Amino acid sequence: MQEKETTPTGSPVTFSGAIIRSYAEQGIVPPRIGIISLDSGNIRSVANALSILGAEVREIRTPKESAGLNGAMIPGVGAFPAAMRNLKRNGLDKALAELARQGLPLFGICLGMQLLTNSSDEFEPTPGLGLVPGQTRTMKAAQLPLPHVGWNRIRIAQGVPMYSGIPDNTHFYFDHSYAVSCDRTVISARADYGGSFVASVCSSNIWGTQFHPEKSQLWGLKLLRNFLDFTIDARGAC
Repeated sequence: MQEKETTPTGSPVTFSGAIIRSYAEQGIVPPRIGIISLDSGNIRSVANALSILGAEVREIRTPKESAGLNGAMIPGVGAFPAAMRNLKRNGLDKALAELARQGLPLFGICLGMQLLTNSSDEFEPTPGLGLVPGQTRTMKAAQLPLPHVGWNRIRIAQGVPMYSGIPDNTHFYFDHSYAVSCDRTVISARADYGGSFVASVCSSNIWGTQFHPEKSQLWGLKLLRNFLDFTIDARGAC
């Protein structure tokens, strides 16, 4: 589905008594965010959440369309091999590597986070983008059913700016059967489902969450807003 570029809202977001004010209302130029097309996934729900927060959003199908962005997001939902084939076919794998090298803030959601790793064993061994050293493997969930679907609390690593203003043990919404294995230095949060697994990663300008912030109500919006703020003032680590 072709996404239209959205116009940011000027009204504050009110949710459960909390207010997240838009950039337009504060007199700040809204960030321009590109959502990478995988020819599948939940682009519209992510786009809607970012638009509510005041960002200008457009779908990115070719490298040329990535010009002038403040940040980019790789959405979730779908299978790793098919997603990588689509990225390669459109030249977006190399474009993302170059954008990451240039320091553009990138945020991968669910499958999007898994695509950041070196490889996956979903269906068949498949190389990933290699932007976060690690692998994507079938979850080890003891006797619990897969996929892991529903709300789960996360344990946030101490002093991680990506979770600024978000309490430890906050619940976020998950829907996945695979999980990322990576060096502990880039793990920003963990969760438990028949054992501990990586809930999010954070490496310089690259963020990733195994959960879906766009489906996680207030705290999901807060996390997305933290990323938007980061794209405007991307100084230091995430």
